[in-house]
Amino acid sequence: EVQLQASGGGWVQTGGSLRLSCVASGFSKDPYGMGWFRQAPRKEREEVACISHSGDSTYYDHSAKGRFTISSDSAKNIVYLQMNSLKPEDTAVYYCAAATHTMTCAAYGMSVWGVGTQVTVSS
Repeated sequence: EVQLQASGGGWVQTGGSLRLSCVASGFSKDPYGMGWFRQAPRKEREEVACISHSGDSTYYDHSAKGRFTISSDSAKNIVYLQMNSLKPEDTAVYYCAAATHTMTCAAYGMSVWGVGTQVTVSS
């Protein structure tokens, strides 16, 4: 069974840090890329950061640039999102997703989604 298991969410104060992890399992073929997305209450799901399977290519939404870092350990099939300098507007449920048809960071292009992990940043 294809599965993405995200963890690492929690509650932090403004300026704090969290590291999210996503463990992929059950894939018969390596995904072209993986990414992190988030959805805040009453808002649409948005991309945060994506990384190619090789790790050579990354993409960051403007809100994440300079504060978040996406990385991967392909041997362990884990993708990380290091989040620093967190702000209250980063509060959301964060989802890990995999692109199995082509490399993309668009939500509509991701074919496998994990269960989200809540990130709450207090002011």
